[in-house]
Amino acid sequence: MKRLGPIALALLAACNQPAPEKTGPVTRIEIGKGAVKPKATASVKPAVSSACEAVSFEGVPLTHCVADPARHRITTALANEGGPPYRSFAELGRAVKAKTIAFAVNGGMFGEDGKPIGYYVEESNRLKQLNRADGGGNFHLKPNGVFFGTGAKWQVMPSEAFNSKVGDRPAFGTQSGPMLVIDGKLHPEFAEEGPSKLIRNGVGVDAAGRAHFVISEAPVSFGRFARYFRDGLKTPNALYLDGSVSSLWDPASSRQDARAPLGPLIVVETVAKAVP
Repeated sequence: MKRLGPIALALLAACNQPAPEKTGPVTRIEIGKGAVKPKATASVKPAVSSACEAVSFEGVPLTHCVADPARHRITTALANEGGPPYRSFAELGRAVKAKTIAFAVNGGMFGEDGKPIGYYVEESNRLKQLNRADGGGNFHLKPNGVFFGTGAKWQVMPSEAFNSKVGDRPAFGTQSGPMLVIDGKLHPEFAEEGPSKLIRNGVGVDAAGRAHFVISEAPVSFGRFARYFRDGLKTPNALYLDGSVSSLWDPASSRQDARAPLGPLIVVETVAKAVP
């Protein structure tokens, strides 16, 4: 057998080496989890923009949501076809078309059964008459008031003025108290910075007819909260909705508060065109 020389042996060894691996990117797949995708270099906007934004007033963080009559419809919601009150946004979402909801908030004070203690109208049906009685608690800190509306016209009005001036039943309405701002002035019982500080929410309507819903993200006094409506939002009339149970459902930001069982709800829906 003829022996190979050194050069021939070197050539034969080179021919038997495996081909080098390509150094391009490799996609790794975890079983059951799909491909691992690279991180996006730009933020992805949600399919629907939120009607709510984070703001701050006098050092207090707030969430401010705007209902515009040109693109929103406001309704009240308590229960499904005469059943028990929803008591939560989760229950409301199971009963309605959640995809049309821009946002929702708790909408007025209620008893232990979740039913309103003051004036309440849903889809033009009055379920509770105007409550003008005296008593203790925030609801009876006069003047209290009513948030109501029909079509694209929404208003906040003190209860006594509502009783004397509003003859036609609105499409929706809910009574709460106290009023935060009355004709551009703060409620007469409010101190500039009182000792009572809680999570609070309220609603006011500006000169352009837009409804401003605000919920505090930290405890806030009545005085400071009311000043935001008067000085920050320029709403001549604003109504306190409730205290520590105050909650917001903002589907666009995947927020759905569940602090405590709720009563009446105010629902803001997106519509294709202006409400007549």
